[in-house]
Amino acid sequence: MGEIVMPRLTDSMEEGTIVAWLKANGDPVSVGDELVEIETDKASMVYESDLAGELNIEVEEGETRPIGEKIATIGDGGTAESANGPGAAAATVAGNQAGAGPAVEDPASGAGLVPESRSQGPAGPGPAKSGPTASEGGGRVKASPLARRMASDRGIELGAVSGSGPNGRIVKADVERAATGPADGSGPSAEAGKGSVETVELTRLQKTVSRRMAESMATAPHFYLRAEIDMSRAVEVRTGFKETAVGDEPVPSLNDMVVKAVATALTHHPRANAAYRDGRFELYSRINVGIAVAADDALVVPTIGDADRKDLRQIASESRRLAERVRTGEITPPELSGGTFTVSNLGMFGIRSFDAVINSGQAGILAVGEIAERPVVREGRLTAAHLMEVSLACDHRILYGAEGAEFLGEIRRYLEEPGLLA
Repeated sequence: MGEIVMPRLTDSMEEGTIVAWLKANGDPVSVGDELVEIETDKASMVYESDLAGELNIEVEEGETRPIGEKIATIGDGGTAESANGPGAAAATVAGNQAGAGPAVEDPASGAGLVPESRSQGPAGPGPAKSGPTASEGGGRVKASPLARRMASDRGIELGAVSGSGPNGRIVKADVERAATGPADGSGPSAEAGKGSVETVELTRLQKTVSRRMAESMATAPHFYLRAEIDMSRAVEVRTGFKETAVGDEPVPSLNDMVVKAVATALTHHPRANAAYRDGRFELYSRINVGIAVAADDALVVPTIGDADRKDLRQIASESRRLAERVRTGEITPPELSGGTFTVSNLGMFGIRSFDAVINSGQAGILAVGEIAERPVVREGRLTAAHLMEVSLACDHRILYGAEGAEFLGEIRRYLEEPGLLA
């Protein structure tokens, strides 16, 4: 008998959530069969078994488990065996989007994780819905342990409760609604002075972003350095790129120039391309710049690997590809991993300046505002220039004031004379 455990699918993953079992409890499983879809902090993945036998599910849909914890067993000889028997974990993973990266080994189980293309939704047999809720084998209503306990305490019959979880599974919010009754026929509860109140459950990605941003602000002593950059020459250079572009050749944006300037400056400031961990500095040999992209009420940060070694057109092509994959939901964990520094740009929304929160495992993040033509004084004469305000957030445990100022000053030099980026 072999165990299926919750694997580590990304470098930042701490736990995973069972989205859907693609085989029913007791079903025979062959090598290569799709078993389960798991949602991580960055993407949803589907596992394929490399064991044959009978499936014994131990973690229900909608439940979350830490890395390395057993979620199912595969029995030998086509019969279900005890979940407590010995066995080695073995499973392969397929990304539910196209273009997944190279195989990754799961340190918790020793299983090979092989991202593959998967464009269709979960298939295969699964628990069917019966009445207002979905039921398990034997007619048992599907509900989370917490929902069962709450229903028992309040004398609520689960069979009469409509489930809003995966495959109709009853969750805490469903029991609470059943206990109070709908306020207006649509479910939201009413609270005096606030009108109708709708409770919205966070997605796994939103929960992860919320937790990590709170941890970053609580543990990393942030300080901010601000600068105004004259982007007039950068605007001229971009105009030149547009005029000489051939066919579908990518035209570097001003943000691509910012990414290139950051990557080049990082080669001279190793502590800006590093992190503080447990009383030590971790200095990274590769320079991988993350670009923050807004998608579906969450913030996703795909990574441009080895950005210091890429020219502006290569960065332009990769940044557009990654941003599009984020917006279409096709981004994969390898494309979201390995970032060593981040650039966040809100200039396209007309934001003049802002301060960003450092991503855990990095020393800083550059917040970029809009580029606007504003009056400036040069050699005693009033003229106009394309100005951009930036803010560099630094983790004071590793990136100190003087070095942070030098790093930001170098970024400014590259952008004010973009010929240095060639």
